[in-house]
Order: sequence, then structure tokens, then C-alpha cells
Amino acid sequence: MAMATLCRVLLLLLLGFSASFICIRGLGVGINYGQIANDLPAPSRVAYLLSSLNITRVKLYDADPNVLSAFANTQVEFVIGLGNELLQKMSHPSQAQAWIEQHVKPYTPHTKITCITVGNEVLTGNDTQHLIPYLLPAMQSVNAAVTNLGLNKEISVTTAHSFAILSSSFPPSAGAFRPDLAEYIQSYLNFHTQTHSPFLINAYPFFAYKATPAEISLSYALFQPSPGTIDATTNLHYDNMLFAQIDAVYAAIKAMGHTDIQVKVSETGWPSKGDVDEVGATPENARLYNSNLLKRVQQNQGTPARPSVPLDIYVFALFNEDLKTGPVSERNYGLFYPDGTPVYNVGLQGYIPPPRMEYSSSKRNVSTWDAFLKLDAHSRCISSSFPIARTGLSSALRVRTRRMISEVCVFDLCVQNIMNQDEKFC
Repeated sequence: MAMATLCRVLLLLLLGFSASFICIRGLGVGINYGQIANDLPAPSRVAYLLSSLNITRVKLYDADPNVLSAFANTQVEFVIGLGNELLQKMSHPSQAQAWIEQHVKPYTPHTKITCITVGNEVLTGNDTQHLIPYLLPAMQSVNAAVTNLGLNKEISVTTAHSFAILSSSFPPSAGAFRPDLAEYIQSYLNFHTQTHSPFLINAYPFFAYKATPAEISLSYALFQPSPGTIDATTNLHYDNMLFAQIDAVYAAIKAMGHTDIQVKVSETGWPSKGDVDEVGATPENARLYNSNLLKRVQQNQGTPARPSVPLDIYVFALFNEDLKTGPVSERNYGLFYPDGTPVYNVGLQGYIPPPRMEYSSSKRNVSTWDAFLKLDAHSRCISSSFPIARTGLSSALRVRTRRMISEVCVFDLCVQNIMNQDEKFC
């Protein structure tokens, strides 16, 4: 009886609903996966969520072995982080080599690690000024350690900066770094040129709008239709603030004599909630900012000054993090709640499985169903509009079907990886 039901479903899928099948390519945008919370799902469950969202680039703030193991043999590329508290230690080559041997070597090549960030916003942090002398030596030591393992072609080494390192950002062509930081930044730029590594910037139009809401158009900050602004020097038109910020960084780098360094946005986002004085922190504004940003990335847009260079951006963040300190906004940048439900709708429909799933169907039938889903993923994407409730499947198989049938294109390798991990939830 169960096999007959499966056959009926196969026919419906293959014959009755071909017109409703939708395929969505990988989003192109990366996501920051922070873990300062006590209610987040296990990394193996997060792997399901990101696979269903078709997100293939993830940035961590550490080198969590549980995360790196959970994403083994997937197509997800990782930026891993080396915390500020380790900078002094990592400035010693032997310590950096030991760290790489312990936190990187065991996971490659099964887990794709493409970049290591050494420190985060060291130049502008209130409690990191004493670490500035250690930043460059740490970057150099970590890069040497990566090179010693023969991984320097696959893994770049860099650091992430706050947008506050700029003294001027408007107009974009007048972008300049703070004079008191110029000496340090010049040394980092030399490092990037030598190692062909990117310059990372954390850019938040929200901060600029929150500070001066009377002077900055909210529509301009949210990628909404607006008159925008024209850079009188270059005559380039900017219709959103983020693009202007990125080009200001490029201008500041050029002013220091470098034209061969790529700028990547390591963090950007908009909070869905904030304190009373955090103007603009609402679910609707967060939805507009991130959904409009996703559209720009999917269109392979570049900035006005570099239209042929597609944006390379990591959205902050995957989840709300309830243990973060600071203003309310710090705990409300997530696209998703820890249970996998969206905080607001940006057009992404994902799935995160429960901690444990029980199936009443026989193992043989479950395996048969999985085999079909794998086979079907070779050639098509399945729309979530499929009327699962009318198929006659048991409730357990309906749960399984809903998980696999989504409005994202699941490629063969991705599906195989999901199935390989499936025993963790069965």
C-alpha cells in the first residue's frame, strides 16, 4: 500500500505539476553566523537551514569545530575568525602555526575554508587599542602558517574594520582614512597587496541614519526609490548609501597609493528592533534593507565607481543573538529566530528540522522516498505549492516531503550531503 502511494506521488510530481516547478540559483550573498546566544539550534540543523536557503557562503567569528564538522562535504565556503583576545598570542609564529594546525588543518579539504579574519574592528574598538601593535604581526604569522601548510592559494588572511576608520566618506571620491590610523592602515594595505587578500569593511547605513535622521533620507539608506546624490567630482550618481560607502573605502585606499585591493563588505544589516533612541530600527525597515540588498546582489550589480565588479557582501546576521550586550538592536539583527522562522519576510523560505524526528514508516519505504528525492533533484526543482496533504502519505512522510520540497533549487551534491547527514535526525 505504501509503495502504491509513493508511485502515485511520483506520477503527480512528474506529470501533474511540471509547470509549477521553480529554480532559484544560489543567492550569491554570504551570511554572518554569530553564536552569542543560549537558544541556537545545533550546527548540523543549521546546515539544513542554509542548504534549504541555498546560501553557500558563511562567515564565523571563531573556528567552532562543531560548525566546521557539520558542514563537511558541502559546497558551503567559510570565513573563519580568530578573536581579538588571541592577537598577542598569534603574533608569535610558533603559536600561529599551532593554531592553524589545530583549527584549520583537520577540517580541510572536506570543509571549504576560504578566508581567516585575524581580529575584528581592532583599530576602533574601545577595549582593543592596546592590541593594535599586535594586529599586523598576527596577520603575518597566520599567513605564514597557512603558507607552510600549502593552503595559501585556497585561504586568504585579512582583518575586518569598522567604517569608523574613515575620516571622510562624502562625497565617495573624497573618502579618506583617519590621519591617526593612517600609519597602521598603510601597513595593512601593503600586506593585502603582497598576499592578494581582500580589505574587509563592516558597513552599516543604519548607523549613519540613526545618528542623523534629519539629514539622511531613509529611502536612500534602504535602497528605496529616492533622488540619491551625485558626486560632483566624478559625476557618478548614487541611489543608495551602502554603494557610496563602499566607493568611499576604495577612494581612501587609492589615496594611499593602492589600486589593486578588492573591498569586501564583511558585515551589513539592519536591526528589526532597537532602543527608543535607535531611530529606524523596525521590522519593516529591516525587511526593506535586506530584501533590496539581496536583489542588488542577485543582479550582480557593482558600485557606480566599479560597475563591473560584483558586490561581495556578508549580511549580518543569520540569527538573533540574545546574549549580546549593548543596545537592544545588537540582539535583533537576525533574519531568523532560533527556531528557523523568519523575523520578517525577505523572500527566503528555508527549513530547519526539529532536534529529533520520528518516522512510523518502514526503513525500506523511507529509503525509497529519499532515493526518489535524490533522483528528482538531478533535473528539477520542486515547488512548495505541491498539495502534500492530498497525497495519502503518512504524517511522517508528509513531514519529510515538506522538508525536501521547497522553492529553492536543490542540486544533486547538496541533496546527497543532506541525505548523508539525515541519520542525525531520524
